Order: sequence, then C-alpha cells, then structure tokens
Amino acid sequence: MRTLRLALAQINVTVGDLEGNTRKIVEHIERARSLKADLVAFPELAVTGYPPEDLLFKPQFIHDNIARMREVIAASTGITVVVGFVDSDTDIYNAAAIGYDGRLVGVYRKMYLPNYGVFDEDRYFQAGTEAPVYVVGGTLIGVNVCEDIWYATGPTVVQRAAGAEVIVNINGSPFHAGKREFRDKMLATRAVDNGVFVAYLNLVGGQDELVFDGASTIVDPTGQVIARGAQFEEELIVADLEVETVFRSRLRDARPRKEKPATIPEIAESKVVPVSEAAPNSDRPPVPHREPRELDGVEEVYAALVTGTRDYVCKCGFEKAVIALSGGIDSSLVAAVAVDALGSENVLGISMPSRFSSEGSVLDAEALAENLGIELRTISIEDPFSAYLDALGPHFEHTDWDTAEENLQSRTRGNLVMALSNKFGWMVLTTGNKSEMATGYATIYGDMAGGFAVIKDVPKTLVYELAAYRNGLQPKPIIPQAILEKPPSAELRPDQKDEDSLPPYSTLDPILQAYVEDDRSFDEIVAMGFDEAVVKQTIGLVDRSEYKRRQSPPGIKITPRNFGRDRRMPIANRYRPF
Repeated sequence: MRTLRLALAQINVTVGDLEGNTRKIVEHIERARSLKADLVAFPELAVTGYPPEDLLFKPQFIHDNIARMREVIAASTGITVVVGFVDSDTDIYNAAAIGYDGRLVGVYRKMYLPNYGVFDEDRYFQAGTEAPVYVVGGTLIGVNVCEDIWYATGPTVVQRAAGAEVIVNINGSPFHAGKREFRDKMLATRAVDNGVFVAYLNLVGGQDELVFDGASTIVDPTGQVIARGAQFEEELIVADLEVETVFRSRLRDARPRKEKPATIPEIAESKVVPVSEAAPNSDRPPVPHREPRELDGVEEVYAALVTGTRDYVCKCGFEKAVIALSGGIDSSLVAAVAVDALGSENVLGISMPSRFSSEGSVLDAEALAENLGIELRTISIEDPFSAYLDALGPHFEHTDWDTAEENLQSRTRGNLVMALSNKFGWMVLTTGNKSEMATGYATIYGDMAGGFAVIKDVPKTLVYELAAYRNGLQPKPIIPQAILEKPPSAELRPDQKDEDSLPPYSTLDPILQAYVEDDRSFDEIVAMGFDEAVVKQTIGLVDRSEYKRRQSPPGIKITPRNFGRDRRMPIANRYRPF
C-alpha cells in the first residue's frame, strides 16, 4: 500500500514578526522530519503573519519576507515543505512556496482573491493563473490556498485532472460561531466530487479583531474525516494517507469522464513537477494519536474570546490588563475571560463607585475579584465627579439633569482607568457588548475608553449564556449568582435600568441580528412579529451611533458580521429605511 505521511503545522504566528515566524516554522520542520513525514505544510502567509494589510505596500517588507522564505526552504533537508509567503515579480502574490532538500522547486499563487467581509485581497494581490501538481515520493499533490478550495470549478479540479491524489490547502480562515460545520460540509464535497484526499490547514491564534480557530482537517475521498486538529491550540497534525484508495474510488465514479477536457485550461494551466523519489517507509515511528475534542456553540465562542484576548494583549507587548469592575454582568464576563487568557496575577480590577452605585454592586465586584483571585482596587469617583459638576455649574444653570451629567460619571471612570494604564503600562479592557455598541448605549470617552473591547461582538443575551457556561466549568461559580439575576443597569442615576432606554434584550438582540447582520428591511423585521415602534427605535439607534463605533477599540469577531471589518457604513448618512 502506497502511503503518504502528511504533517500539517497548525501554528500561531504574528504579523510582521518575520524572524519569530521563521524560527517557529523551522522548529516544526524539524519535528515533522523526526516523525519521518514526507511533506509538512504551513498556513497561508505563515512567514509574514496574516493578514499583513498595508505592510504589503512596503517594498522592504516584501523583500525581507522572501529572504525568510528562502531560510525556510534551506531547512527542508529530506522533507517537502509547503509554506505561505508573499511572492513578487512585477506584482505581488499570495503564494505557497514548495521546497525539498534545500531547493525551491515551485511556487503556487493563489487564484481566487476574496474581497468581501473582512477580506481585502484585491487591494493587495494579483491572482495566479497556474495550478501545478507536485510528485512527492510517488504521490501527486496539488497545492492551493484558502479561498481556492471553496470554488467547485477552481484549481482543485485542474489539479485532479492533472492526476492529483492529494490536495493540500493552506489557510488563514477567521473564526465565527458555526463556521466549522459549514466548512466541513464543503471540504467533504470537494473530496468526494474530485476523488481526492483534501488536507485543509488553518492558522490558529488571534490577530487584532480576528481569531483563527485551527481545526485543521484531513478528509478522505469518501468525505470522511480521518484527522483533525484541535481548536484554538497549536498542534502538529500527522496522518498516513493510503493514497492507492484514490484510484479505487475513481474507478467507481464516472463523473470526471463526462467532463470536456477543453474546459480545464479555461480555469488554469497545469503541469507536473517532480519533487522527490519514493523511499522505503517501513521503519517509520507510529503516527502520534490524538482525539481532539470538538467545541460547540457557547464553548467555542468562549475559547475564541480567551484566545483573542491573550494574543492581542501579548502580541501588542503588554503583560497585564486592567478592567473597571462595576458589579455587572459584562465586566464580570470580561474579567473571567481575561483571567483565563492571562492568569489571575496579570489582571487587575478597579471598582469606581459613585453616589448612585448600589451597595450590592460594590459587594458583587468584591466577590467576583475574590473568586477570580485578582487584585481589586477601589477609587471613588465622587470627588472628581463633584468637581466636574462645580466647574460646569454656571454653564448648566437652569437645565435639567440628563445624560450629560450621567456621562460625566462614565468619563471620570474612563480618565482614571486610562491614567492607571499610562502610569503602569497595563492594557485597558473595555466591557461593552454588541447590543450596546449597536444602539450607542455606551459613553464615548467613558466606558468605551480603552485598548481592547473583548465582548464588542457578543450580544447581551449571549453574554448571559457565556457567563453561565464559565460558571459551570467548576463546582463553585466564579460569577456571583446575584450578578446573573439582577436587572442590567448603568447606575448613573437613581433606580436606573437598561430597559428605561432600550427594549428588553430578548427583543432587541433578534432585531439587531436581522438589521445589522442579515440586512433585513424595516418591513421584513416588522413582519417577523416585532412591534413597529420598537423596530423604528432600534434602527434609529443603530444608524445614529455609527460615529461612536468608529471611535471604539477593536474587539474580537465572533459573529458572521461584526462592526468594523465586516460592516462598513458611512457616518454622515441620511438614508432611513422607514
């Protein structure tokens, strides 16, 4: 039985850290070689980190990345290496270098450049036009990049027609909840339709707003998963592919025989490139066996938040984080995520009570800090808040107390927590959720002030689910039950409740999903059974709050359409859908 030992290096790289990324790639080549792998693959743009964005406009960056790619290829003694990098001639390309025994044997250039959602690849890259097949130890292998595998009549079809038995697809595919299931169906379809093994390799880790979940997958020609990497963890996935099963499966599938040969070159040109001769493999050590546990629903969202927080804080050069703890559900969840990401010794809570803070909220913040094992400092805002009121008194004379005075409290807190950040070099984690960001129920330069918005893309109803999930991980709940049960409140005036200003979150969040994520019209949302006045109120709040969102910190994308990279609306905008 002809067998290909394939290694997929599911690694966490950092944009711009060419030296560190290269060092990690070479280390994993050595690990794959020690396991006698025939081929080891690395993710899309692994040398540069993904996405490099406008670093790609710097010629020196392109030059340095190519030099690092050559270092990787130089380390390919006795093993075939596939690694993502930026190729260059008269233009630049999102590419995969294929090396063996210290020499560069080929370069594949990504053909399909996504330009939707969080992707802007048409801004940077030229598309490739060739889809070669490489002969590694007697096995024909097609290499392509990320978006290429999503097209039913893309380079995979060309490579299969040229004889490819295995497709190695390298990716930088960002996470959102539910994406893995959809992706698995697509990979199974590609494998079955083309009668090939499909090896899908994905990045892992956080980069700014994006999180990459790994979950690299190898699918056999029948569509069955034969190996999978863990989610949100670095891992070297190694599998032995019984390549002769490809021939048997193709004998039973007449569909490729019906294709018109003339249509294949219209997609891309192909050629067969010899790389290495077949070698005896009877003395190989057994493949490491690992059964990664698949995460679902709330569990994978929580893991994404932890990964994104850890990598943003650490990759930006910070060691500690500070959080304003109000005794509410949002700051409690952010604190729990931060502790799981950074360790309790690297998280500090700040309680900043005012004349309107309830005793229960202050005690709840103290209990949370104790449960998490973090330091809690208390700084009353009463004196600086009173000073603001005194300074503004002559100017606010003969006016009623309103959101101006309420927001002064939030901005006082923002000043204090940012002062601590400046003095001690701590990253400020803000606590606003997606429902608040959508409707503008947040204070610009107040509770929006900070470096990273952990739950910016998490609807309020999901916040409660995540808190309950985190509490269920150990016998004693981390987040006090009182926090989960009390009505949400900003506590900026006596007896204030969120529902004084907003519809109930159980109503608000479905309307926001329909309008923000699904782009449904006013009439469609009303037809879903929501009160017309509530829908108008919600849409109005969303549209008027764009200027606030543009000034908010970046936050982790966990939904199919987040604010910022996905949803890009004009600020000065007079269109109203009703």
